Amino acid sequence: MNPQETFEYKNRWKPGYLVKLHSDRVDLGKTWCRRNLQRHQWSMTKWTAAYEHTFHFEDKETSQKFKVELN
Repeated sequence: MNPQETFEYKNRWKPGYLVKLHSDRVDLGKTWCRRNLQRHQWSMTKWTAAYEHTFHFEDKETSQKFKVELN
């Protein structure tokens, strides 16, 4: 999938399933996503609240696994 196709694909399922993560753990979150998922399966929005970033996932199971492992 090229970058344009990835962008369009994500726009079809976003916001998807959300998991909020403290800003101190954002690097761990991105690393987990890069190791376990394809780029079109997740996204991140920075600074959605004070000290917080939000990760968006295409499916519920993935979001739950991420939450269990990182929260």
